Amino acid sequence: MAHGSFSPNENETRRILVESQLKRSGWDRDQLVDEYAITDGKILAAGGRPRRGAQLRADYALEYRPGLPIAIVEVKRTSANANDGVEQAKRYARKLEVPFAYATNGLEVQEIDLDTGLITQVSAYPSPDELWARYRRAKGLDLQRAIDLVLTPFDQTLKNWDNTPKTPRYYQRLAVNKAVEAIGRGRDRILLVLATGTGKTLVAYQVVKKLSHGGWVDGRQPRVLYLADRNILVDQPKDEYFVPGFGEAVHKLGGGVAKLGRHIYFALYQSLDQQGGETAGDRKALFEQFGEDFFDLIIVDECHRGSARENSNWQRILKHFTSAVQIGLTATPISERDADTYEYFGRPVYEYSLKDGIDDGFLAPYRVRRVNINVDVTGWQPEPGQVDIHGNPIPDREYTQPDFERVLAIKERTEVAAQYLTALLHETGRMNKTVVFCVDSDHAGRMRAELNNLNADLSRQYGGDYVVRITSRDGDPGLAHLDEFRKVNGDAPVIAVTSRLLSTGVDMPMVRNVVIFRPIGSMTEFKQIVGRGTRLFKDRGKFSFDIIDFVYATRKFNDPEFDGPPIRRYEVELDDDGSAIETVEQEPEGEPSSAAEPEAGFEQQEGGLFDPAEGMSDDELVSALTTRARRFYVDGQDVFIWNDTLYVMDADSGRPKMVEYRVFVGDQVRKLNLSATELRGQWARARSRSEILRALEHLGIDFKVLAEQMGDPDADPLDLLLAAAWEFPAMTRRERARRVRREYQEFLGSFSADAREILELVLDRYAEHGPVELGSEALQSPPLRQRGTLPELAARFGGGERLWDALDQLGLYVYDAA
Repeated sequence: MAHGSFSPNENETRRILVESQLKRSGWDRDQLVDEYAITDGKILAAGGRPRRGAQLRADYALEYRPGLPIAIVEVKRTSANANDGVEQAKRYARKLEVPFAYATNGLEVQEIDLDTGLITQVSAYPSPDELWARYRRAKGLDLQRAIDLVLTPFDQTLKNWDNTPKTPRYYQRLAVNKAVEAIGRGRDRILLVLATGTGKTLVAYQVVKKLSHGGWVDGRQPRVLYLADRNILVDQPKDEYFVPGFGEAVHKLGGGVAKLGRHIYFALYQSLDQQGGETAGDRKALFEQFGEDFFDLIIVDECHRGSARENSNWQRILKHFTSAVQIGLTATPISERDADTYEYFGRPVYEYSLKDGIDDGFLAPYRVRRVNINVDVTGWQPEPGQVDIHGNPIPDREYTQPDFERVLAIKERTEVAAQYLTALLHETGRMNKTVVFCVDSDHAGRMRAELNNLNADLSRQYGGDYVVRITSRDGDPGLAHLDEFRKVNGDAPVIAVTSRLLSTGVDMPMVRNVVIFRPIGSMTEFKQIVGRGTRLFKDRGKFSFDIIDFVYATRKFNDPEFDGPPIRRYEVELDDDGSAIETVEQEPEGEPSSAAEPEAGFEQQEGGLFDPAEGMSDDELVSALTTRARRFYVDGQDVFIWNDTLYVMDADSGRPKMVEYRVFVGDQVRKLNLSATELRGQWARARSRSEILRALEHLGIDFKVLAEQMGDPDADPLDLLLAAAWEFPAMTRRERARRVRREYQEFLGSFSADAREILELVLDRYAEHGPVELGSEALQSPPLRQRGTLPELAARFGGGERLWDALDQLGLYVYDAA
């Protein structure tokens, strides 16, 4: 090859040209992070086997300090134009929130300055110090304390369960740096909003590490208080993050006694509100035994809960330590008249939504099975004079879904739901971890009994722990079950039945089914419940999860407030001249999403208090108040599954949106850009049919699921596709096989008896198993293997080529239907 004709590929361009140019501009090799992973690639799991989409990966990230990228470089081969990489470079830079990006082919360099909006061809890369100075100007990073904290390296000591480093993802780095920058600027109330399952605890840990190593407090380590309202929300971050990272500096407060010798404290609100002290007669609450300026930083986990409510008992604790910087962590901020996360903490310094997490491939996508029970659809009314199983007269009125289990418990309703769930687990995997949310502990107890009895074989195998109840009434044994249920490498328990206890903050990465069997009036609670399944665990094959919804709670997916914080609405009042005189905040429309509040009359829940009215709609609240403690129990009713419908995520929507599975399939089929006639023609030929099947499988289409949803298990897959995309009437496979035998006798009769026998068997296999049997796979099936080897079968047709021609022609006739 002549020297002048050498054209390096992209990798050679990077190694030979780009890296040398960057080094000449002063960049050290350890500042060049090549193949910089940004996202993991969205998981596609609509109906079939989960698979990942394309991963976002920049050719280079230019890091001023380890973990702090300030620009990215996108490289194309020398034979391409440098401008070909501009849009890709911009996309990566926006994702990482860096103001500079470079697109190059090794011969010319295009600089994209997202701060000024300019794209300029440059002769050389800026030096690290020059680019850092421009970065600071673009970010407004001008205070030295903020700069020092941002430049402090991320901690690298934590390990995952498999002993690999627990490295922060790009959005976690952004959240940490935005938080410490805000602290460095002097802001004392900070809100971070990250979707459930995206690692808020790691963010909190890295913030504390940066503040500790960055000299935030002169002359000593900062004193930190980590606050939550449930033991699980305190013990998990303490034991899995802060103790490994800080050792003996970590202490959990309790018992009414203040210990002043540590600098990382964990506490429940309830413990801090306990009275006590080391000296007799000291009746101060525990938090009052600490000076108002004792803590430098307070981290409030799940801050949408009790601490958000104005004038709450728990907010007294935060106001006592008013001089401390306070960081609120939540996936679900609330904005209501008397409970406003934003009013206390301010606007978020960083937000990462559920849609972001799913699109980036860090969270599991979900499917929804909406299951309607007949009495929920039609209501239930007692016969005149009917009494319940205890002999109590049942008030004569119509009972609807909000009444069930709160006012009226129909034994068969719980039985039918348990039977449906058991059948589904038999189909999808009986060892798939499942959480069932019931109305209350009593309902959860009856659901546990039904599920246990329907799965007696596994219950016996696992010592009675295949199905367990985990509620506040189950005390320490329930918490022990929770510890076992959460383990990624454990088997039992498999089904955890609860009411509210598992709805918030519990890390359960192996949950594959979230079952909602209680009405949900609160958007906040709905988001939290959905979040129980969003965690991925790729090492055990958990890439998606199902929501089984018996109460139509998933209608909230269609609420504009679902994928993001609620919007505060304002109304401007005008005077007679049309001038604004007052701005009045309006309460958001829809059902309330109130937070926990420690007042008298609340139900005790494992280290937390809950308002029994929390999450109820007005109808539910009326039912609960009018009946008080009385609940009627009836049996012997005619209860059955009315229908069930599968919904999947619409990937083209601007936010998570559920569409019926058959509608989703129809959309995907039409994206093949084939007419119905063209699809039928390509489907008839084995090779092109295989290509279409691969394309549809990649899109997540499962024909077994589609047949189930369309109520036509015997239909040919082609007919299912035609019905979903163009509403064509379907034919069964047996009808198609009979049609070939009736209308194409001349074709079948043109072969010898031995050859015709093979074609008849292929038709039988097709009618029983589907179109895969119209190709070479049929020849490997037992009925045909018994009649000879492949060469022997081909000999019946006069050779292999004639055999394949005959099979192709048979396929054409099978699908030659109007």
